[in-house]
Amino acid sequence: MGLLEATGNVIDKFESFVGVNLWTMIFAWVNLLILYLLFKKFLFVPIKNMIDSRQKEIDDMYENAENAQKNAKELQAQYEDKISKAEEESEQIVKSAVRRAQLKEEEILKEAGRQADRTLERAQEQIALEKKQAINDVKDQVAEVAIGIASAVIERDVSESEHKQLIDDFIGNMGN
Repeated sequence: MGLLEATGNVIDKFESFVGVNLWTMIFAWVNLLILYLLFKKFLFVPIKNMIDSRQKEIDDMYENAENAQKNAKELQAQYEDKISKAEEESEQIVKSAVRRAQLKEEEILKEAGRQADRTLERAQEQIALEKKQAINDVKDQVAEVAIGIASAVIERDVSESEHKQLIDDFIGNMGN
């Protein structure tokens, strides 16, 4: 046996021990390639498409959320602006109402003052009239008493004109 045969025997034994056969190896590589292509077509591509579509949905959701947040901020700014305008307007309305109330109060006070003045004037006129009437009544009573006294003193009848003259003189002297 030659060295070549011994070497060939050793390789055959090694090959049978390890089990490496070229045809088996080619068949395994072809099976692996077929499995890879099948997995790629039926598993990897659909899974990648599903992951991509899911990622797109997530990105769209984030974009929609950002848009909604921007819109909410704009609405908030608009509402805050409207609230500040409403507060200013209510403040102006209150100020206007206070001014109108003050003017109305002044008008009412002036009218009450005018009515009080008119009432006071009427009362003073009434007092003056009553005073004049009281003085006339007193004059008449004093005149009657004076006529009675004068008649008794003079024992004569005095005419009506003399009577009035005597009364006026008597009252005039009383005032002095």
